[in-house]
Amino acid sequence: MTAETQSAIRALLDRPALKRLFAALEGEELRVVGGAVRNALLGAPVADVDLAVAATPDVVVAKAERAGLRVAPTGIEHGTITVILDSAHFEITSLREDVETDGRRAKVRFGRDFAADARRRDFTINALSVDSHGRIYDYVGGLDDLARRHVRFIGDPRQRIAEDFLRILRFFRFSACYGEEPLDAEGFAACVALRDGMEHLSRERLGGELLKILSVPRSAAVIETMSQAGLLAFLHVAPWPARCRRLAGNFAARGVADALLSLAALALHSPSDADRLAEALRLSRAQKRRLTAMAEVAAAWHGASQAPAPAQLREQLFLHGVQAARDGLLLIQAESPAAPDDRAFLSADVFLRDTPAPKAPFAAADLLSRGVRQGAGLGAALKRLQATWIRAGFPQDPKRIAALIDAACASQPHESNWTRPRRLD
Repeated sequence: MTAETQSAIRALLDRPALKRLFAALEGEELRVVGGAVRNALLGAPVADVDLAVAATPDVVVAKAERAGLRVAPTGIEHGTITVILDSAHFEITSLREDVETDGRRAKVRFGRDFAADARRRDFTINALSVDSHGRIYDYVGGLDDLARRHVRFIGDPRQRIAEDFLRILRFFRFSACYGEEPLDAEGFAACVALRDGMEHLSRERLGGELLKILSVPRSAAVIETMSQAGLLAFLHVAPWPARCRRLAGNFAARGVADALLSLAALALHSPSDADRLAEALRLSRAQKRRLTAMAEVAAAWHGASQAPAPAQLREQLFLHGVQAARDGLLLIQAESPAAPDDRAFLSADVFLRDTPAPKAPFAAADLLSRGVRQGAGLGAALKRLQATWIRAGFPQDPKRIAALIDAACASQPHESNWTRPRRLD
């Protein structure tokens, strides 16, 4: 182990809460496993720390509670409990082996074999473990794969995928996040061969994993590969990987990232596609509303080869708000030939960010006071008034506003009992 590796592992194990946890379970073989070890060795941020233990859940619960630690049985039927120390949460899973699996759920039995537990995991880089003394255990070649940034299934890729078809999407996510070379050929071939298995996955799992893919580096490259291999059929919308790739360049120029906007670049062709994507991926209401709004903005600017003018930007600010207007602008730039650092598009984004949305100086009450009746006629008159006000450049002068209201009322006099006031000379 190099000095750099030792330092990374030591920094992980020296966390006060983790040291207390090891002390509470003294006498049981307890190790940090999976992503925390992988990220520590890569020098990447470590958020969640998961552990595995060669003891049954009841033993872990008893020892933790004797040490005064809070315990939550978050997945105890599968051998997982959560121990809470101050603000830190640690998932501890008893060593287990799959007895039976159908590609979605598994029946397990508990054991004491860390090597067997490692072999049942998905990828070699996720099967590393480390004990309280800083010793690293690698049963499947994960250290070598980590060194060369290679994402590889453990054992037979087809068998690993058949245990859980979500591993098809996880293969691409981990390759996008940690890979620095072409995709593992055997793993990719297995993903393509077993792609029909994704039909058995819930829409929530598909949506959650796809958004994770779209939030990591190299996502545009792997998304293009997935599209070409027919691995995005679950979207029920024709994918547009080229726009997704161009959006990634726009993100890089702005120093931002946004998984939902990346999904829009990949599969949002019209406002109606927001409904399709929300259904296919079981998106939240807020996510659906955001997709719909940005699609409306992008539709208004569709085909633009350069950044919209300030008047057009202000119109979308008024109609859909700053978030949707900025989202739509990025989508339109990704469709256009403009470079990621195009000055006009960057300036337009700053304009949208810093300019207050116009507020209409009129309301339905102004039309009602002039005799426009409630119902469809009122709604139509209000829309005409709004459109006229936008075309006029969002004026705020009371006399100008009054004239616009009069014009909106007079355009369909049969829907109103309003008459133009007599002019008094």
